[in-house]
Amino acid sequence: MSSVHPYKKVFVETDNFGASYLDTLEHCYNQVKIDSVQFSMLNDLAYYWHTRNLNTAMAFTKKGLQLTSLNNELTWNGRFQITQGAILLRMEKLDSAKIVLELAKAKVEQSDLAFLNTQLGYVYERRGQLDKAADYALKALDLGEKLNNNKAMAMAYSDLSNLFWKQAKFETGLEYGLRSLKLFEDWGITDLDYGFTLYVTGNNYLALEDYEEARRYYEHSIIIGERYGFYNNLSDVYISLVDLYSYLGEFENAREAGRNAVKYAELLENNFMLMRSWLAIGKMQNKCGNYEEAIKGLKKSITTATEDFGDAYYLSDAHKELGRAYASNNDYKNAYNAFSEYDSLKNEVFTAEADHRISQLRTEFDVAQKEGTIVLQQAQIKKQQTLQQFITIITVLLLLLLLLAYKAISNNIKKNKLLQKKNSEKEFLLKEIHHRVKNNLEIVSSLLSLQAASIVDPNVLDAMEQCQHRVHSMGMIHQKLYLGEKLATVEMKDYFNNLSDYIIHSYGQNEQVIVDLEMDELELDVDIAIPIGLIVNELITNSLKYAFPANRKGNIHLALKEKGDLLILEVRDNGIGLLSENRADGTGFGTHLVNLLVKQLDGKMILVTDQGTSVYIKFLNTKAA
Repeated sequence: MSSVHPYKKVFVETDNFGASYLDTLEHCYNQVKIDSVQFSMLNDLAYYWHTRNLNTAMAFTKKGLQLTSLNNELTWNGRFQITQGAILLRMEKLDSAKIVLELAKAKVEQSDLAFLNTQLGYVYERRGQLDKAADYALKALDLGEKLNNNKAMAMAYSDLSNLFWKQAKFETGLEYGLRSLKLFEDWGITDLDYGFTLYVTGNNYLALEDYEEARRYYEHSIIIGERYGFYNNLSDVYISLVDLYSYLGEFENAREAGRNAVKYAELLENNFMLMRSWLAIGKMQNKCGNYEEAIKGLKKSITTATEDFGDAYYLSDAHKELGRAYASNNDYKNAYNAFSEYDSLKNEVFTAEADHRISQLRTEFDVAQKEGTIVLQQAQIKKQQTLQQFITIITVLLLLLLLLAYKAISNNIKKNKLLQKKNSEKEFLLKEIHHRVKNNLEIVSSLLSLQAASIVDPNVLDAMEQCQHRVHSMGMIHQKLYLGEKLATVEMKDYFNNLSDYIIHSYGQNEQVIVDLEMDELELDVDIAIPIGLIVNELITNSLKYAFPANRKGNIHLALKEKGDLLILEVRDNGIGLLSENRADGTGFGTHLVNLLVKQLDGKMILVTDQGTSVYIKFLNTKAA
């Protein structure tokens, strides 16, 4: 296997991933020359072993990290760190996973970042920080859209579906799950993440009580998991099937699903899956009324979760179910403790529902320890008093909040009115400034006109008239600013119409030359509109002066169009062309000015002199702030 090798990237170039494929990769990767092919094979070994056994996966990951470090392969070292992070978080080492994933960011390529962000999202999801997990899912989605990567987008939608499910927003979760599956199907390869998305979509159907659809998606996910040996997906699905069969009252099927969930979690050596498997079994025993068995299973679930477990979502659920089991078994003291732990994990301090339930359990516990009707009545009276006090406190707090909200809204209304007044004043002042600038430019234009009247030299006279036109073109910009609704942008189509009419009228060629304006309405920042106006002024003036001698009739085509981030200015005429002898009569200042303005706009100018003169200028569109 020195030059020719049978390896194809798993779930990219092939989905031929049978039970023995990882063994084949392990046998062959050492025979390949140390290069990207060997690293890719080793990374596939590391990553896909995490679907079967986490410790084996970590061993291959460490080999990859060692090899890439020895060979100074920074990018591949970063990719192995992403794989390491994926394995560590499933080993409940969330802090370590976050550290290695952050280190990998600076090493890998942009195409790897979507997958990296997905793993970081899993870290925060396991910590119960669903808002941050959603942020990373959205980052992965954005990268997938930029790179047109269906797989990355599909994984992001899958993660969002799972997060919405955890937030009990099941209809939205279902929508994102179905969207993810459509992208996976367009991609054309059924892999680990496709199987997981089927499971997540099934969870949303289950929560919406569409049991048949949930069963259908779970069964499809199991087919993929068994085909490829994805133990983590299989454990996930069987955990949900325990819930599904329990809802349907099919308790024998639920017990079988629970045994399968535990089996695959143990094969994977994944305590997270094992904890959730026992949680599902405990829930099922509660529904069956087997409270002693439920307590055993739920205690085993909680014991399996280590101190670094991190996922308060499932851990709180386990304590809630344990509280129910104890309460149903008349063990009110332990029920009270379990519900207290549930409340602490869910961070729901003294909510009405939690307070009512805990008070009820406390009362039941007290009653269980004492005898007699008098004690029971006293406990009930105390409970009612506590509830009434709680309601009174909540009512006072709500009234206080309403009062504060009213004051805040009133203050905001006053502030908004003051801001509107100030904005109106500033807008008036800005319009007045533009008006005065326009008036001053008109004065300059008039002075130039008066000066020109006393000049005999035709070249100097022409230069003076050119200056007058330039000043007028700038004045028109400021006129549009103070007459228009927007103070920072100029609508260019109307401006070009007015400017071209003015120039043609100034040269007395209204009947001789027609300006053909071909463009849509387009607003530009004033800082870019002024130099463009000066350029158009010079180019139309040059056409009028040199393209149509001896009263020759003609057309000038003018256009300004957007193309992506670029603006393209086009000015062309059907005159005699730039190389005519008449062109030599000019001073050259106009051409020099155009070149300077194009350079100012950081643009590029193309001149074509075939059948007339055409000028094309491309430059970046600097949007107004």
